[in-house]
Amino acid sequence: MFCVHCLNKMSFPVVKNIITPQQLFPSSSFTRMVTTRFSCSEREISSVVHSKDSDEESEKKVRVFVRKKRDAKTLQPKAKDVKPEMNDEKPFSLPEIEDFAYGKASSFPSLTHSPTNWKNVLEGIRKMRSSEDAPVDSMGCEKAGSSLPPEERRFAVLVSSLLSSQTKDQVTHGAIQRLLQNGLLTAEAMDKADEGAIKDIIYPVGFYTRKASNLKKVAKICLSKYNGDIPSTLEELLLLPGIGPKMAHLIMNVGWNNVQGICVDTHVHRICNRLGWVSRPGTKQKTSTPEDTRVSLQLWLPKEEWVPINPLLVGFGQTICTPLRPRCDMCIVSGFCPSAFLEASASSTPKKSRLSK
Repeated sequence: MFCVHCLNKMSFPVVKNIITPQQLFPSSSFTRMVTTRFSCSEREISSVVHSKDSDEESEKKVRVFVRKKRDAKTLQPKAKDVKPEMNDEKPFSLPEIEDFAYGKASSFPSLTHSPTNWKNVLEGIRKMRSSEDAPVDSMGCEKAGSSLPPEERRFAVLVSSLLSSQTKDQVTHGAIQRLLQNGLLTAEAMDKADEGAIKDIIYPVGFYTRKASNLKKVAKICLSKYNGDIPSTLEELLLLPGIGPKMAHLIMNVGWNNVQGICVDTHVHRICNRLGWVSRPGTKQKTSTPEDTRVSLQLWLPKEEWVPINPLLVGFGQTICTPLRPRCDMCIVSGFCPSAFLEASASSTPKKSRLSK
């Protein structure tokens, strides 16, 4: 037995050589001990500790291995399962407005059959419109400034077209007459005039405040770029504020006698769909916008009809084929119309049900 005091005075040799696990176990045994196996659904991933054989190596480094992610290529479909795209096959879609307006290639099929009996329908509408008693016949945009010199008349047609958006012909015609009386139907006079005064003169056309601002901008552009005249191309007309495709085609037809497309407004759009003259590509569904109608109509309607079709159908829509309760009983082409009497009967049904209650 040694006392504590004696133990403190005793000295012990310093241990310099520490036995490591590698010295206790042979390298092969140690390798098997640290080997870790992972299992997965498709294959086993084994991580093995690799040791370098060296002469009397005192320490060996242990590497840490993690499970590798599945190769992304194995998740992708085989190349043979993917059908190659054909370069000459393009998706069938509605062409842009510019395709027809500016002469670009269209994605529509090149051959389109005209509707059955369309000539008989057109001739019948002409007979019903022979009296020319519709507002468009005396107050349409193409009548604006008819007594003025060519340059001033073109500007008057431009102004009338801009004002006609969502406005009846009677209201637009009244605004044009007031502008003429105040000497404002020229680009120079419009540019000098006060915007507030223009707004008061053109009231009550739809969106008269915005249109007064656009008229000032258009007048300045015509003065600075066209010496007081209006643009002579469809592209330049479409760049003017407040001028859309329907207006641009009308201005080109009337102002420059340059027919590049049909002027399709809400009346032409409605009547062509009622008659079944237009449809969405590859379907029998109605066109959704006037521009879609214009594109579809131009596929089969002869070009000599592109200008007269607008006032003809607009007047027909103002007098007989009206938006609400069309007068199918007065229409002599109702036998060719797939929509005849349908909308009239549908509009009267709610009234009967309310009366029955």
